[in-house]
Amino acid sequence: MKKFDRKYLTKEVKYLAGVDEAGRGPLAGPVVAAAVIFKKNTLIKGVNDSKQLTENQREILYKKIISKALSYSVSVVEVSIIDAINILNATLLAMKQAVDNLTTKPDLILVDGNRKFQSDIPVIPIVKGDTKSFSIAAASILAKVTRDRLMKNLALEYPHYLWEKNKGYPTKEHREIIRQIGPSPLHRNTFLKKVLSEQQILEFRHIEEKTEH
Repeated sequence: MKKFDRKYLTKEVKYLAGVDEAGRGPLAGPVVAAAVIFKKNTLIKGVNDSKQLTENQREILYKKIISKALSYSVSVVEVSIIDAINILNATLLAMKQAVDNLTTKPDLILVDGNRKFQSDIPVIPIVKGDTKSFSIAAASILAKVTRDRLMKNLALEYPHYLWEKNKGYPTKEHREIIRQIGPSPLHRNTFLKKVLSEQQILEFRHIEEKTEH
């Protein structure tokens, strides 16, 4: 993975940023993106696509990544923005914000996937980049750990949905709970159509608003 990154380093490209996201698929919660820059010879054993690692492995690697990174940044885009501009645009926004918040400006950005966000810095999309690039894989770990922690904290506020287990993803159990008790304010309206009819969504939201008042 480190070899993959090194081929992009040239006289013009001294600093390479890897960028990835977590949370495009869930029914609830934010989307999170991370950007990370390492010095040329930095190596962290075990860094891989976050989906290939256990939660414990990710937590251990998270600490190593932030301690060894030259610069890193994590951006969170909330549910209201996801519903307003759609999940693709919200993901690209989170990625752009993560890069913009880096304390070291990269010369080149490698981003996981087949889309790129607007930037004055050159951006190269890498399909399955989290399995190829050391920097993207590290970013995937930062994004995943951050989002999982957020969802565990939100589960304390909304315990019925078992987010500490499903992290907001559309598991069978999570979908069934939504059908039984309705969505929370942190469920994505644009995603609920996969679980509820439009009429059900309106009815549940109406009850929610009445309860708040």
